[in-house]
Amino acid sequence: MLNNMRKDVRTLGYVLRRTNYGEADRILDIITPEGKLSVMARGVRKERSKLAGGVELFTLTDFNIHLGKSELGVLTGAKMVKHYSDIIKDFDKIELAAMVLKRVSKVAGDTENAEYFRVVDQGLMALNDGDDLGLIEAWALLNIKKAMGEEVNLYRDLAGKKLSSEVSYRWDEIEQTFVEDANGRYGADEIKLLRLIISSDWGMVRRVRLESGMVERILWLARTVV
Repeated sequence: MLNNMRKDVRTLGYVLRRTNYGEADRILDIITPEGKLSVMARGVRKERSKLAGGVELFTLTDFNIHLGKSELGVLTGAKMVKHYSDIIKDFDKIELAAMVLKRVSKVAGDTENAEYFRVVDQGLMALNDGDDLGLIEAWALLNIKKAMGEEVNLYRDLAGKKLSSEVSYRWDEIEQTFVEDANGRYGADEIKLLRLIISSDWGMVRRVRLESGMVERILWLARTVV
């Protein structure tokens, strides 16, 4: 945990949530490779604040933070490393990016878990690069689920049998598993893609050539597991 002792730390991170406090301050939830933490950014809402540029959403920032006895750290420095400016030019990108940040802010606990940072970091880069929005969302949702320690079962069906490349399946939303179904929408290609999504970085997933309709099927499943 980052905030288990008094110290000054320097770390890369992204702002997940900003809450106005008092006349000029903000409380920030930040995700870093070492985990999530909350910090007070004093005076950041003032017109000439040196911290303001580094606490924008969709921005990779080099943070300097003082951690004391309180659970709330104090932001002492914030230097923008990269701002994903193409995201804010497109409403659909903004909406998806905001959803990912909100979801991570909600589920990331006070533990050292680098997976949440990885999802935010690669997800924002993918959105900024203009990759497929549906596939990005599916990748993000399934990897957030994995970071929570609740990985989707992609190896056995509801009856406990190993998934077969010769069988079609439907996804049972209640049981959160595949069920053998001759008219099912999920076959070997979909299962292979799902396994790749939860085991690989975005750079690997984006290179896969997808058949028509596959992203829609994968995204529908991903949205049922959150």
